[in-house]
Amino acid sequence: MSGVQVGDVLPGIEVRVTRRDLVRYAGAALDFNPIHWNEAFAREVGLPDVIAHGMLTMALAGRVVTDWGVGELVSYSARFTRPVVVPNDEVGALLELSGKVGAVHEDGTVRVNLDAKFEGKSVLGKAIAILRV
Repeated sequence: MSGVQVGDVLPGIEVRVTRRDLVRYAGAALDFNPIHWNEAFAREVGLPDVIAHGMLTMALAGRVVTDWGVGELVSYSARFTRPVVVPNDEVGALLELSGKVGAVHEDGTVRVNLDAKFEGKSVLGKAIAILRV
């Protein structure tokens, strides 16, 4: 099946997320929760600072699969396990995104296990994309 095998490593990508990205995403998603833009509020509720939207982080991790260009994305799920703290500077937070083929099924689908790391720690749990090759 298209030469895809369990253990194949997808090309990883690195993405920087800035406060400007958070504003753009908030506008597109209509998610204006102040933990994503208001430092004082974020700290008041126990966060270290403003954090990236979980769905933005998930979408960026999904780029590993869509950039790979093998097959059609059938489903994608993940849990948010750790926040991505976005500093108030032009550099932003660095996300390291990767994926590995975890299973090749007889029905023509492939499971890709995705990982998104911030400061060396995973921020998504059980991030799984299913592709139809």
